[in-house]
Amino acid sequence: MTVRTALLQGTELLGSAGIAVPRLTAEVLLGHAMRVERVYLFAHPERELAEVEWLHYGRYLHERLGGKPTQYITKKQEFYGREFRVTPDVLIPRPETEHVVELALKVARDARRALDVGTGSGALAVTLNLELGAEAWATEISPAAAGVAARNAAALGAEVAVVVCDLMSTIAPGSMDLIVSNPPYVPISQREGLQREVRDYEPHVALFAGETGFELYDCIASDAPRVLRQGGWLIMELGFGSVDHVAGLLAGWNEVRVAPDLAGIPRVIAARL
Repeated sequence: MTVRTALLQGTELLGSAGIAVPRLTAEVLLGHAMRVERVYLFAHPERELAEVEWLHYGRYLHERLGGKPTQYITKKQEFYGREFRVTPDVLIPRPETEHVVELALKVARDARRALDVGTGSGALAVTLNLELGAEAWATEISPAAAGVAARNAAALGAEVAVVVCDLMSTIAPGSMDLIVSNPPYVPISQREGLQREVRDYEPHVALFAGETGFELYDCIASDAPRVLRQGGWLIMELGFGSVDHVAGLLAGWNEVRVAPDLAGIPRVIAARL
């Protein structure tokens, strides 16, 4: 079995099953099975696969056909140019969440201490520490997810203090210049409408907020004035259709601004205390 044949067969299997971007997925899974970068596959199409490589590739294809996200198979996802380890204990970082970082770099460049609420993989906390140079803190209700975040910080050379708690319950008053969060915002009633990759594999504690989808926004916006120093910033990722509700929560704040994603959808909201 050559690299070319393995990719053709994998692409056909994935495409027939309705998997998105089947060729790219086949390339990523084969590269993971062979422990090589994708560019190696293009340069060595006639290379024969070792038996163990073929066995791993077959297993990865089977897992992906069953709905398991590619990132949970390879155990990695890029965020803001860095590779993060991901496990089923954490939400897979999305490119849209990078808009949180971009807005933080615009409005809170001088932040000395930053907090990521509900950190998951640690993507936001790690990135803010490395990009802003701010002292970074992160909270996480799941001990398993907190462990993933701590390991990512160590692997990427970031200094992040990870605290296991509910939202900001153990964070000292007036201790932060910047709070960021990508909170759960999917109403529980929308569970069955999610893609199976999300619904069946990603952690529900990181997805579902409650009956309305606004519950975590309400809690964060309510407690942020206690935790922020005067003049500090709160920046949150927005779920679809949440901008009006969240903007209402921040009506008494200063310099409220909403940033769209590349599709023009309101994606991030920021406000200054």
